[in-house]
Amino acid sequence: MSKDWTPGDLVAMARGYQNAAVVMAAAELELFDRLAGGDFTAEGAASRLSVDLRALATLLDALAAIQLLDKRGDRYGVPPGVEGLLTAAGRGSFLALVQHHANCMRRWTNLARVVQTGQPAHCEASVRGEAADLQAFIDAMDNLADPIATRLIAELPVPPFTRLLDVGGASGSWTIAFLRRDPEATAILFDLAAVIPQAEGRISASGLRDRVELVAGDFYVDVLPDGADLVWVSAIVHQNSRQQNRELFAAVHRASLPGGHVLIRDIVMDESRTAPIAGALFAVNMLVGTHHGGTFTLSELREDLEYAGFVDVRLLRSDEGMHSVVQAIKG
Repeated sequence: MSKDWTPGDLVAMARGYQNAAVVMAAAELELFDRLAGGDFTAEGAASRLSVDLRALATLLDALAAIQLLDKRGDRYGVPPGVEGLLTAAGRGSFLALVQHHANCMRRWTNLARVVQTGQPAHCEASVRGEAADLQAFIDAMDNLADPIATRLIAELPVPPFTRLLDVGGASGSWTIAFLRRDPEATAILFDLAAVIPQAEGRISASGLRDRVELVAGDFYVDVLPDGADLVWVSAIVHQNSRQQNRELFAAVHRASLPGGHVLIRDIVMDESRTAPIAGALFAVNMLVGTHHGGTFTLSELREDLEYAGFVDVRLLRSDEGMHSVVQAIKG
């Protein structure tokens, strides 16, 4: 049943970017990190950040208006709850995720042109630079995984395993969760060379370094390490075309031991492709950001896994977002 839209509804939706743009600008300027710990004036903050005074004062007032800053007289302060969320070292920080979404938003503003041309949007680096943007992406994946990884893995009916292969394992949140669940198991974390140092640091801090082999590589071109009886493919299939997924699943099949399992964590769409809503919108994110990516239905994933030689494909966990899990067995 369609929604009964009003002009007010449409205007509110159309200007929804405004609050987002304000908090994203602050995150990209690392404003909360650089100004936390005491009150400050716009003049003092502009000097500390080396930015334009008029522009910063406007941004600070907007942040205060949406309650991300406190303002008393001409002095501002970062509220404790905001400091925790939007400083790099804050407890439960989501700063990297906000910075990553700023990069996404630059692509989304070109959506009409993307639809016209069929090509992903060009995205210029943020004021922080390309290296910092890549780091924000890696950290953002950690922001998303860390709060749920242990609980999700504990809840899943994961088959017994001795050797895990975490494909595109990023900073290791999922590897850590699996190894804590199965104290006798070991793991291989496979990801790009630029990512491995961060994974090593996080896994070492967890006390699990002696149980993890870190392997640098690109799953699009390099052979996956073999010998695993459980393969974890987390938040990867959405960046691929179906053909690319078939090739990835074939590589996973070759790397798996006979009878081994693969678990795929991602968005799983219903057959209408309009639900979950987060999945339909994430497909747009893939449209503007990749050449071939999208979101897929269970039947599409089943076809592609079976094409690669897997059997008994089933949905283990259903989720409105990225945390659906599909299981298959090496035939």
